[in-house]
Amino acid sequence: MKAEDVRALSADQLTDELLKLKKEQFNLRFQKATGQLENTSRSKEIRRDIARIKTVQTTKRGVAASKAK
Repeated sequence: MKAEDVRALSADQLTDELLKLKKEQFNLRFQKATGQLENTSRSKEIRRDIARIKTVQTTKRGVAASKAK
């Protein structure tokens, strides 16, 4: 997921996407623990996507707060 794509999402969509990615991250951890994980690079992608979404959420909250003043 690219940063441009993340910025285009609404606050609700960002929250939904974050929840989906956290569930996938959880499942990947279980697969790794049981030795079933085939695509090891997916964990890194998920972690970075989560960070991207959290960054955009924080930025959007900051912009909303500054407009409210």
